[in-house]
This record gives sequence, structure tokens and C-alpha cells, in this order.
Amino acid sequence: MLRRLLRPLLDPYRRYRHARVIHAVRVSLGLLATILLTTGIHLPHGEWASVTMLVVIGGLQHHGNIGKKAAERAIGTLIGAGVGLVLVAQQAWLGMPWLTYFAMSVVCGFFSYHAIGKGGYTALLSAITVFIVAGHGDNPVTDGLWRGVDILIGIALALAFSFALPLYAVYSWRYNLADALRDCAKIYGRIIDGQAITADEHLKLMTRLNAAMVQLRSLMPSVSKEVKISMTELDALQRNLRMCVSTLEILGNTRPDANDLEAMSLMQTALKAEHRQIRVQLIGMARALKSGAAQRLDRPVDVPLVSLDAPVYNTLDGYRLLTQQLAANVGEMRQRLARNAPCWNI
Repeated sequence: MLRRLLRPLLDPYRRYRHARVIHAVRVSLGLLATILLTTGIHLPHGEWASVTMLVVIGGLQHHGNIGKKAAERAIGTLIGAGVGLVLVAQQAWLGMPWLTYFAMSVVCGFFSYHAIGKGGYTALLSAITVFIVAGHGDNPVTDGLWRGVDILIGIALALAFSFALPLYAVYSWRYNLADALRDCAKIYGRIIDGQAITADEHLKLMTRLNAAMVQLRSLMPSVSKEVKISMTELDALQRNLRMCVSTLEILGNTRPDANDLEAMSLMQTALKAEHRQIRVQLIGMARALKSGAAQRLDRPVDVPLVSLDAPVYNTLDGYRLLTQQLAANVGEMRQRLARNAPCWNI
């Protein structure tokens, strides 16, 4: 009964569909926790814990990014706090503001140099934390220490709340890939049925597919961290999808004229097995990704062997070869998904 009541929260697809609401609630609860904790024990400058909470998880809904950002934030905070305390100490000891201003400018210039490139987020946060802790060098040392403590508290609470109903990037990757494969099946259906490739519906599907490929590419680093699928394997799946889309574009422009009934009929007869196989595999992969029923991918399917050296005598021969290449590519993608199912099917 408890599992049935919690099913809306435990179901991956529902969590994907309502990811923004879950993320908003989680951040709100995290902020409430930081406010209650810092005010409850009367920590000075407790607002910095709340600021850190927003910085770490406010714009990061996927679990694969939060841990990395929290680690970078913690390292940057420690470096910046240490430098800030040194600047405050030398200002209190020497009492030369101009030296403090010069030192802060040089230090932040150094951090800005490293802010462009690998580790840039850590370097930028180090520079920001210098000013949070030291101000313009006139902050008391105790204030700087308390601000550093508040920031570390915010990091710890952000990590704790990131594990509450985590929103995995692999969910978005799975369901976006499933939608892309369904769109590929729709486009292929339009092509073999002789529908116009210049129609708004066709162009809308192609635009949506191109946008999906960009989104899938951006999710890959987080997916790799979350479920331990290598970037090489994810790149291979992305390449399969890209080849599928490219082949569909070429097929749409090389198919026989829809008004040539004899050529269309000959094409439908000669490639009947390939047409059915391609559509069945595309829909089958989409259903497996969305439902988690990975056993669909284990059903044996004959993948055609296609040679790029096959002679092409006319347009119909070229169309037939492209169709067979598409079937082989879709079959390869299906095998990759089946092989990695234990990782992405969480």
C-alpha cells in the first residue's frame, strides 16, 4: 500500500514530467532548512548559507551535476576564504589600505586568468569568496571566519537535499531519446508513404529532432557520471541517432517521385521487409526506453549486411542501398541500447 501511495514519486517518468515542480519544492525546503538552522543557533551572517544553497543547486536539477558543482564550490570557498583571511590579517597588522586594494586586485586577476578554461568555476568562486570574506580588507577576522563557516553549511545542506528525490539526467536522456526515435519513425513513415517533405508537419518534426540531438548531447556528461556509461558508448549512440536523421533527410530527397506510381510500387515491393523492420525497431526502442521494458531489445532481429561498394546504377538502386544502411544503423543502435540497459534502466 505504501509503495502504491508513493508510486507518483517513485515512477521515473512522472518525476521527469514534473521535474521543475520537484526541483522548486526541493530548493524551497532547502532554503527553509538553512534559515531555520542558522537563525536557530544564531550564526552570524547566516544569509550566506542560503546564498550558497541557491548557488549550488538553484540552477542544477540533475543529480549528476550537483555533486561536481558542490565540490568545486567547496574548493573555491576554502581557497577564497583562506586568501581573504590573509588579506584581512595583513590589513589589521600593517594598516595600509592601498596595499590591500592592490593585493586583492592582483589575486582576483590571477583567479580570472584561470576562470577561462578547465576549473574555471572553482577559480571564479575563489575570487568571489575573497570579497565575501574580506570585503575591501576592512572586515574583522571573526566575520570572515563565520562567513566561511556559513558557506560550508550551505554546501552540506545542498548536498543533503540533492539526494531527496534526485532528478537524474539519465531520465531526461532516456525519454528525450525515446521521443526522438518516435519522430524518426513518423518521418520515415511519411517518406515511404509518399507524403511531401516540404509540408509543415515534416519540417516541424525535423526541427524537433535537431533540437533533441542538441539537448541529448548536453546531457551526456551528467548521464555518464550517474550511471557509469562511458562517454565513448554514449557518443556511439548519439552518432547512431545522427546518422539516422541524416539518412532520413537524404531518403526524403532521393525517393522516387510520388506521382510515378510504378516506381513507388516497385520500391514498396522491393523494400517491404526493410520498411517494416526499420519502423518496428524504432518504435520498439522508444517503448523500451520509456517503459523500462528492456527485454523488448533482446528479441532477435536480422540486421542486414550492407556494403558501401555495392554498385549503383540508378536512383532506385541508391534509394535501396540507403534504406538498407538505415536498417543496419538502427539495428546497431538497438544492440547498443540492449547492451547498456542495466545501466540506463534505473
